[in-house]
This record gives sequence, C-alpha cells and structure tokens, in this order.
Amino acid sequence: MPATLPFAVYLVGGAVRDRLLGRAGSDRDHVVVGATPQAMLAAGFKPVGKDFPVFLHPDTAEEYALARTERKQGHGYHGFEFDTAPAVTLEQDLARRDLTINAMAEDGAGRIIDPYGGQRDLEARLLRHVAPAFVEDPVRVLRVARFAARFAPLGFRVAEDTRALMQRMVAQGEVDHLVPERVWAELRKGLAEPRPAAMLRVLCDCGALARLLPEVDALYGVPQPAAHHPEIDTGTHLELVLDAAAALAPGDDVVGFAALTHDLGKALTPQADWPRHIAHETRGLVPLRALCARLKVGNEHRALAEAVCRYHLDAHRALALRAGTLLLLLEKLDALRRPQRLDGFLLACEADARGRAGHQHAPYPQAARLRAA
Repeated sequence: MPATLPFAVYLVGGAVRDRLLGRAGSDRDHVVVGATPQAMLAAGFKPVGKDFPVFLHPDTAEEYALARTERKQGHGYHGFEFDTAPAVTLEQDLARRDLTINAMAEDGAGRIIDPYGGQRDLEARLLRHVAPAFVEDPVRVLRVARFAARFAPLGFRVAEDTRALMQRMVAQGEVDHLVPERVWAELRKGLAEPRPAAMLRVLCDCGALARLLPEVDALYGVPQPAAHHPEIDTGTHLELVLDAAAALAPGDDVVGFAALTHDLGKALTPQADWPRHIAHETRGLVPLRALCARLKVGNEHRALAEAVCRYHLDAHRALALRAGTLLLLLEKLDALRRPQRLDGFLLACEADARGRAGHQHAPYPQAARLRAA
C-alpha cells in the first residue's frame, strides 16, 4: 500500500464521539473523500460493501467507506439511491447521518470537523437529528431509542424537535415498513445497553412501541397491587425490571429479553380483576409466542423468555417450596441438563424482584436456594 494515499481520509462517527466523551471501545470507521473504487483497490484495500463501496484496510482491517449521499426512493430503509462520486464532500457525507453526535469527523492531525453541532450537543447531552432527511429512514427511530439506552447514565435525552420528527414518522406509517429482522436486531442491541428502560420510554413517547411491540405497550396503564408493587403501573415496573436486569447481567440481551416479556400476561387480565393478576404467568405465553414469531426471535431467547414468563412466581416462592416441588421446578426448567439456563432464569427473576420502587437493592435468597437444590 502506498505510504501516502492520493485521497483524503477521515475518522468518523462513534469513534470520534466516544473519544470526546472519554469512552473507549467504538469501532474505528473511516470516510474517504475524492476516491474511486479503482483507486481504493490500487491502494491495496479489499472490497466488502454490497449496496455502496466499503473497503477493509489491508493491515488494520478497519472499514473505509467512500463518501456518499443518499436520496429516498421508496418506503422503509431499503428505498435509497446512493451517490459515491469523487465530488461528494465530507460535509455532504456527514449530513446523511442520524444524530449530530454521530456526524463529526477527525482528520489525520486530530482536528475535529463538526459542521452540524455535534460537540455542542455532546455538552448539552442531547440526541438531536442532523437534518430533516432523518424522517426518510425508519431505522433511525430505533437507533435513537438505542442510543438513549446507552447514554442515559450520562444524562442524555432526546431533543424535542427530534422527538416531534419521530412522532411524525410513526403517524405517517413509516415504521410499519420495518422488516422484523431489523426490528429484532436493534431491540437486541438496546436490551444489551446499560439502561434499556430509556429505550422503552423513547419508543413509547413517539408512539413506535405500540406499532412495533404492542404486547409490551399494552402493559402501560395496567395497575398492580400497591402492597407488592409501590410503583403501581405495570409499564413502570417493566422499566425498573429492565434496568435491574442490565445491572445484574451487563450486556446480556438474552436475560434482557426475558425481563422484557416476563409480565405480558398482565395486559390480558380482565379489568374487573385489577389490580390482581391471577394466572398472568400462563396467560403471558400466548402474546410472548406471538411476539417471538413476528420478530423471528431465536431459540435461545425464546426458550429463556418462556421459562421466566411461566415460572417466575415459582422462583419467588422458592424458600417455601418442598424438596419434591423444587425438583419438579428444576426439571421443568431443564436445569439439570442445562445449568446455564438456570443462571439466566434466576438473573431475570431477581431483576423482577428488584424491579419495584424501593426494592432496587433487595436481596434475593431464592436464587441461592435454587442453585443449591
């Protein structure tokens, strides 16, 4: 590869954002300005892009994409036409990005190029869209929610004008064109972030939760007995459980999904029976299986979610169960053959126990009892 490249290269996106935040770990992505695919190949880069030209550095294997613009051609996130001509500028490439904090670049001398106010929004802790073209890609609704889950511990919130755009996208039916695989992929990532409850709140506020996860959205406004759930609202309880699961099992989206779906049956309780929810653990299996089928959820996630949904109340009663009943529970969980599933099950159940107002740090001796058994 030539020592000096005949085109301009910039570090972009998350690597720049996270360096300014003092965080480590983001992938290092680059934008190349003024190049052609032929020039990249001549410089030794390896092509990998399908929709638009992306190349791997021959030594570092980091991604280098030709600067591009996008133009909307249809519904959903596939309906785009790309222009990767050498005349496309860095500013034009940054303009197509979702959030201002992701639309910064850094040159080889370490200078920050920030045409859309990303540094300002980092300081203000705002998730703000770059341009009105934000509305053209419905995946961005999910990405904003996911970034809210990642950066909530730092105090980030969605800017009001961005929230309004997201509400408009939902109202116009744009999110209805998202394919299940993409929804599931973004949901998994959000469940693995430090504060997944923030993702739910963002999706709920813009109306996307009701369209994408109606089984979960239906939990908001459903009351529970104050004696056991001081937070009352089942949706609020779910948010507390999600954040408890993220604290107990950091980065584990399998446990996170089980936490997300463990109480779906409470939305099916007849209102005449509120605030009690008799048999909600068995009622919840129907909407859980429907959600898994619709989003094409994998077997590992589905199996743990079904176990937690069906048997979390039995886990909570573990200290009072007789030896034979404990054995029966362990057999139903397939814990004797799959002890790792028991670990995930107990983490989700402990998150459920802690996901109540004032109980965030409560001990959960039931887990030790079941592990010992």
